[in-house]
Amino acid sequence: MKTSNVSGTAEARGVTWHMVMLGAMINLAVFVTMLHHPGAAFASKAADVGAPIRIIAFGDSLTAGYGLKPGQAFPDVLQMALTSRGHRVELINAGVSGDTTAAGLARLDWAVGKDADAVIVELGANDALRGQPPEQAQSNLDKILTDLGEKGLPVLLAGMRAPENWGADYRDQFDGVFSELARKHDAILYPFFLEGIATDPKYNLADGLHPNPRGVAAIVERILPKVEDLIERVKAKRAEQASNRGRGDQK
Repeated sequence: MKTSNVSGTAEARGVTWHMVMLGAMINLAVFVTMLHHPGAAFASKAADVGAPIRIIAFGDSLTAGYGLKPGQAFPDVLQMALTSRGHRVELINAGVSGDTTAAGLARLDWAVGKDADAVIVELGANDALRGQPPEQAQSNLDKILTDLGEKGLPVLLAGMRAPENWGADYRDQFDGVFSELARKHDAILYPFFLEGIATDPKYNLADGLHPNPRGVAAIVERILPKVEDLIERVKAKRAEQASNRGRGDQK
């Protein structure tokens, strides 16, 4: 009986060893395939049209969440709203307080990485507050949108309005920048990021410029349909890429 048990144990060990060796050979084969085809793993991930959509919220203090607690900023609240509606998304807060369009342009390359699927551009408020020339803001935003377009990234452009103290001519010229750029670059336009929020004390912090949590919630509620349009553009792009790959595989 003892001999039988030893024999059985040895036999079991032999089976286990063969299974380990087989697993190792399979892993080696996969590794060799990746060495010869380094883009295979990444292509497989990109082909997954159901993968979470990574949206970069690229803006100034209105995006960054100036004066708010962690989790209360625009990208955080938007993430929760989209998730509650069944969207698989990841919102990245790339807002920097004080940024003008020029500052945004300067940091664009590292703020919007290669893993981005879409971008919400919210810049221009600080240009207007400082009375900088509208044509300067337009030029900077034009370069930002051109760069994102060359990367194939769908864009939602959040517009801004100039304060009344700069006069009607400045206001009209500045306010028209965003609709013109949206048409030029085929970007989705949300005409005024602070629509229904600006100057209303119940929606803003004590400084009268930055939204409080209630204000952020109102912004998200209003902009949500446009963000869902942005998501649909990403899904359409992924579906087209998957279809093109499928046709290529059949050749």
